[in-house]
Amino acid sequence: MTRQDKLAADFEAHRPYLHAIAFRVLGQHADADDAVQEAWLRLARTGGDGIEELRGWLTTVTGRICLDILRRRGVRGEQPLEPELWTALGDLGPDPEAEAVLADSVGLALYVVMDALTPAERVSFVLHDVFEMPFDAVAAVLGRSTAAAKMLASRARGRIRLGAPTADAHSAARGVVDAFLAAAGRGDLAGLLTLLAPEVELHRGPSVVRGADEVAAQATVGARRDAKGHPALVDGVPGVLITMGGRPFLLMAFTVEDGRITTIRTLSDPKRLAQIVPSWVT
Repeated sequence: MTRQDKLAADFEAHRPYLHAIAFRVLGQHADADDAVQEAWLRLARTGGDGIEELRGWLTTVTGRICLDILRRRGVRGEQPLEPELWTALGDLGPDPEAEAVLADSVGLALYVVMDALTPAERVSFVLHDVFEMPFDAVAAVLGRSTAAAKMLASRARGRIRLGAPTADAHSAARGVVDAFLAAAGRGDLAGLLTLLAPEVELHRGPSVVRGADEVAAQATVGARRDAKGHPALVDGVPGVLITMGGRPFLLMAFTVEDGRITTIRTLSDPKRLAQIVPSWVT
């Protein structure tokens, strides 16, 4: 094995870790792939000379690449994911399944809130709070002092917590949604009708199905035994991400009033789902 082959093999051993960092910072697999590939190119150019600890070196380089990508997004005026979803679904916006970083209520919404953070805040939060990097290492990535890195992460943490809806505010509505999903899974048409408002609307892209009878019939027909549901908050209302075979299949958001579902909005476009759903959900 040549020295270059050895370097490539060592890099491949760290690729999943680097991709996980890049994806959590950038929120899109394509951008994460680009960041990791750029990290490899930079490593290949060095030939590995002078690198004492490869994982740490690659983490720093990948973090800096992600920071540059976020800054370029701002220069190009790219829109965060939330407005794109509003365009597609009206009232439906993203909100991820919770990770242990904060609490159950943060979940898919993490990316919506993170889009409001500055690039430095976003990188500092992910590297320290998610990947437990020490602040001196985070500071090296950002080109800031350790104290500044701590402040950035604290500011990001505070914004994310303020932006995360509380679970208590949705507990009653969540119970209705859970009952709806259970009834749909059983094919329980009568049970579904008790949970749907008479004038309920099911929005699927440009089409709308109206009326409890029609929506209940659609729900029973669409139920799949191989589907797996992940509770989520979608733009502040209870929702569920349906996956099949480990892949995002359908995102649903429910409006519940007086104990009955009045509106269901869905997103099933694979490309949009791939953009907004974090890889750790499935």
